[in-house]
Formats: sequence, C-alpha cells, structure tokens
Amino acid sequence: MLTLTDDAVQAIRDLLVGEDLPQNAGMRIAAVESDPGSLELSLTSGPQAGDEVVTREDVRVFLSPEAARIVGDKTLDADVSAQGRPSFRLTRQV
Repeated sequence: MLTLTDDAVQAIRDLLVGEDLPQNAGMRIAAVESDPGSLELSLTSGPQAGDEVVTREDVRVFLSPEAARIVGDKTLDADVSAQGRPSFRLTRQV
C-alpha cells in the first residue's frame, strides 16, 4: 500500500487550506488513460467509486484502481519550492 512521508502529508495539507472543499477532501491520484504509466494529481472532495483511500493523520489520498496498482509498493514524498509550490515524487519502499 502507498505510504506518505511527513513532507507529503504537510504539502497536501497546505494545498487543501483555503480551498472550498469539505473537511474530508483529499488529493486524488489517477492513471492517465492516454499516457500509460503516467499519473495525474488533483484535489477533490472525496473518493470516486472503486478508489482506495490512504489516510495519514488528517490527510486523505484517493487512488484510482489503476493508480493503486502502479503505486502500491511506493512512498509518496514532497518538496516545496521557494515559491511554495510542492513537487511530489514516488520512490520504491525498501
């Protein structure tokens, strides 16, 4: 199952602040059908039917079924630029 680092949790939390989303909103990771192996990240009010939900502290990540297969053995990490923009990366769990 996908794991989240402390930095990823904080970056997602920061993205959700100020957005007009319900309290149980989160970040959704979905496979891009037109580009196999590519993933798309978006903020959403909740999971779609069939999504796997990963929760850490007060942060929720929703994984489409295809994305769950791609990232199931990985860790999501984040860095935040000087401008405050996060960049996410996946690494293989050891």
